[in-house]
Amino acid sequence: MAGRQVAVVFGGTGFIGRHLVPRLARQGYEVRVVTRDPEAVRALTTQGQLGQIVPLSARLGEEASVARAVAGAALVVNLIGILAEKRAGDFQRLQGDLPGFIGRAAAAAGVARVVHVSAIGADAASASAYARSKAAGEAALRAAFPAATILRPSIIFGADDQFFNRFAGLARNLPVMPVVCGGTRFQPVYVGDVAEAVVVAAARADTAGQTYELGGPRVASFRELMGYVLEVTGRPKRLVPLPDALVAWQARLGELLPNPPLTRDQLVLLRRDNVVSPGAPGFAALGLVPQAMEAVVPDYLARFRPGGGRRAALV
Repeated sequence: MAGRQVAVVFGGTGFIGRHLVPRLARQGYEVRVVTRDPEAVRALTTQGQLGQIVPLSARLGEEASVARAVAGAALVVNLIGILAEKRAGDFQRLQGDLPGFIGRAAAAAGVARVVHVSAIGADAASASAYARSKAAGEAALRAAFPAATILRPSIIFGADDQFFNRFAGLARNLPVMPVVCGGTRFQPVYVGDVAEAVVVAAARADTAGQTYELGGPRVASFRELMGYVLEVTGRPKRLVPLPDALVAWQARLGELLPNPPLTRDQLVLLRRDNVVSPGAPGFAALGLVPQAMEAVVPDYLARFRPGGGRRAALV
């Protein structure tokens, strides 16, 4: 792959990464996908030329290993993030400390551009450990690599998302649709648009050192989004608000499970609006127009309709 610039993507096999890595390959990069599971990269390798997309093992908790991963790169993208801890301290390790490791390694290696995907709601003063760790990661990265570009998306949707698919599954299996923090507002953003924002941010010199908040064209409350799921899946069920005390009890119990459906930390996040801040630069500043969820979501939620969507296709 002589002559190609190298892009290193941390978290490249995740939700955003599966959309970003092929885009970077089309831009002509040799893409190193940092992963603990090289087999997970296999599906991505077909999205580029032979040897253009390759797995790279690295120990994320070791600065020397991170430094080896970014050696020789022109672009480094960090997509790593978690919604719940499997071990105590995971938020700080993966979202608070790792961006600083990446920033220091990138600076030492002479990397030209770093793009970091954080989240709307990153706040050092938040009651949520998730939000505090996101803010800590941004600060650590900026201290080490001031020219880094930070992208903060709202809740991200796409064919294999963990939001609309999850609630469509509930709509199919429950007699009613439970609603938690129904008044909280979100600005859902399409995963392909977030991936495209990374590509544009990496290519434009004027994005260096800037922070962009990414939200789709529609702001909707959690209750409205649940109603939309019921509409799209053709399941006219009653929306039932859950009492705060019951939700808090369920979150506490859920944390005893290997993959909790809701944690107390997530409940803290659900009580705060997740929308683009007034005046914050976003898609428009990047020259992009985000897709509406109405243009994307119905296609991949069709399988949750009565008859798996086949009935509508036969009419």
